[in-house]
Amino acid sequence: MIDIRSAILNALPRELLIDLEDRLRAAALKAAEVVRKELPLNAKRSREAEGQIRFRLQEQSYEEVVQQHGGYLLPDGVMWGTDLKVFQPFARFPGSEVGIILGFAAMAEPGKIPSKNQSRAAGVTLNVSLQPSLFDEDDCPKPSDIFVLFLTARDRQQAGMIEEIAIGVIGAAYKDFIFYASLDDFLRGYDSKPVVPDEPDGSGPKVKLRPTRKLFVPPEKQPDTEVGEE
Repeated sequence: MIDIRSAILNALPRELLIDLEDRLRAAALKAAEVVRKELPLNAKRSREAEGQIRFRLQEQSYEEVVQQHGGYLLPDGVMWGTDLKVFQPFARFPGSEVGIILGFAAMAEPGKIPSKNQSRAAGVTLNVSLQPSLFDEDDCPKPSDIFVLFLTARDRQQAGMIEEIAIGVIGAAYKDFIFYASLDDFLRGYDSKPVVPDEPDGSGPKVKLRPTRKLFVPPEKQPDTEVGEE
């Protein structure tokens, strides 16, 4: 069976996920600010309006960020090789062996499957099979692709805040997660990925582990040294 975590780590740049987190958190704050300043609504309607504005702002931010990091939005929203169409922005990231179709969804609370809609129902079909097509471009789904969601859960106590951001893969029956990890936990996987630099002499790549980050020590806590010492 495929290692889902490794496949996602291989296909999605770390900087993509960090930028998505920044932009989607900012969008949530913006939605709360708009409702608070511009809409004279009671508490219940304010929460509903904030949710609608938050999702639309986050969805647009997602679409912009994935393209900045090399993602290919599915052309015409069609899942090639099927008659299924999506109405939300899904982007393909070609991996070395397994491609990732990345979507965005909001969870009602951490770890809860996002509501099923036509777009996500079409997306999860990739997690069983996808009919091969004659198209080989990087923006077209492939039989080995995995449908992955970048997930956010609002903070139910504080307006404009996000309680959790996660990476999730929903099974084709849309009943449960077959992979789920908080973003912080998932990002730690990049720290242990091997770095494979090209050798200048053409002898081939040499695998090295990413060096461990040194702990910062304030100058006032460093050992005293004599003048001229290094």
